[in-house]
Amino acid sequence: MEPARDYPLFGGAFSAALPPGALDVSDLRPVPDNQEVFCHRATDQSLIVELLELQAHVQGEEAARYHFEDVGGVQGARSVQVDSVQPLLLENLALRSCCQEAWVLSGKQQVAKENHQP
Repeated sequence: MEPARDYPLFGGAFSAALPPGALDVSDLRPVPDNQEVFCHRATDQSLIVELLELQAHVQGEEAARYHFEDVGGVQGARSVQVDSVQPLLLENLALRSCCQEAWVLSGKQQVAKENHQP
């Protein structure tokens, strides 16, 4: 089995460990500047890392949920499911001097792929 590999995101500002078989969608089609999109060559799954604008009216865990649900709404998701929301330890972040808190949300959205019906 091929090991996960570190992949630079947003011009090398940070990186993520990607599973074997992950393809960079920007090699296949245009991707917005605030997104990094990967798909798996053998499944119908994709991973999207998206930089989002600060929304001062929500904070902490609720901010993570707000953005996830908002993106689902914009994408026309048939379903939006939050599996977990966890705080990240600031000492583990390269950008720790720039933020007071950081969260990671794991979830699923059922969204039609580009040019396909829902």
